[in-house]
Amino acid sequence: MARRPTIKDIARQAGVSESAVSFALNDRPGVSQDTRARIRRVAEELGWQPNSAARALSGERSGAVGLVLARPAHTLGVESFFLQLVSGIQEVLSAARTALLFQVVEDIDAECAVYRRWWAERRVDGVLVVDPRMRDPRPALLGQLGLPAVTIGEPEPEPEPRPDPVAASAPAVVSSVRADDAGAMARVLDHLHGLGHRRIVHIAGLPGLAHTVRRMDSLRTEAARRGLGPDQVRSVVTDYSDAEGAAATRRVLAEPRPPTALVYDNDVMAVAGSAVAAELGIPVPRRLSIVAWDDSALCRVTHPRLTALVRDTAGFGRLAAEELLAVLAGGPPGVRVSEQPRLEPRESTAPPPAHTES
Repeated sequence: MARRPTIKDIARQAGVSESAVSFALNDRPGVSQDTRARIRRVAEELGWQPNSAARALSGERSGAVGLVLARPAHTLGVESFFLQLVSGIQEVLSAARTALLFQVVEDIDAECAVYRRWWAERRVDGVLVVDPRMRDPRPALLGQLGLPAVTIGEPEPEPEPRPDPVAASAPAVVSSVRADDAGAMARVLDHLHGLGHRRIVHIAGLPGLAHTVRRMDSLRTEAARRGLGPDQVRSVVTDYSDAEGAAATRRVLAEPRPPTALVYDNDVMAVAGSAVAAELGIPVPRRLSIVAWDDSALCRVTHPRLTALVRDTAGFGRLAAEELLAVLAGGPPGVRVSEQPRLEPRESTAPPPAHTES
């Protein structure tokens, strides 16, 4: 493995002292302009980069932000949402010459442990927090640590923080970017109810996530507003995977009075559900309508093409990264709202057979 160039290497090649190299690379007085230019040229030729840990210890920024994902690892490779979200985040950070430190962990406790370690080691200047939870402990912890953060999704009220002997005494600097999950669910119900569907099942994601709860609450509210009870419209939870999406689909379609429409919380589960329906000989959309929460190439190439909510997920990531960089630059924490998703009707939704609704 090639050895990383050091200040000593630059000094030897440029024919100057190590202190002169330090002055030049840190924009300090003490060397002439010609010497400064020569030292920087040599540093670039050698591929030298500043040590982020050393910079952090000296009080400078690390030049990195963090993203920790506490999700089942097997659900990440097939779900397009996070790939698009990270691409938007990376687009903004790359332009700002800021690195993204990414880690996957098994649960929320492990995620909090990562934040404590990153704070102690000064590995990141701030963090992007995904999957807000009910009674989420993370905003309070990040406030205690004084670690600037942007929550992607509307955070729920957190419990009263317990004193952390390791944390610094600092006010919370937690912004958020949010999407209108309740409004999006209302659009889906408008579409299905308008087609004549009265038995609808929402194949939801992880039950502890705040956006899952908001979607389920909105489904109940919108159903009740249309005179539909919990025996007609309801949610079942999964882990977002194609396997659990398929299993949930089999269960609800095997019921004595199966739903005529299914709403899936991601594209992968929707495609899996469509495959289950085909296997069971249930034609889509003639006997079963399907809606995917997030549009993707999968929704557009599946036959029939799936009706889906279209939103700019990469733009959501860009918005979050821009907000975090603004906070790191000294701006106040705030709330930013992403653009409203729109429903794209395709071939997977149609009126139900007349004899199935009463």
